[in-house]
Amino acid sequence: MNTTMVAVMLATSIVIGLIGLIAFLWGLKSGQFDDEKKMMQGVLFDSEEDLRHMANNQSIKKEKK
Repeated sequence: MNTTMVAVMLATSIVIGLIGLIAFLWGLKSGQFDDEKKMMQGVLFDSEEDLRHMANNQSIKKEKK
């Protein structure tokens, strides 16, 4: 592999990393990760029977592993 190819690969990697970093920082600034209730919303509207069923499914999956 020649030096030019390595330089192109390095530059591409750095640019993609910078795009990801900028997107992450934008998400932090705009509050994309601030939704405290996001994971709990589904649970809040489930019935007691649905929650019991899900708990049983998870325990069965753990036993199989």
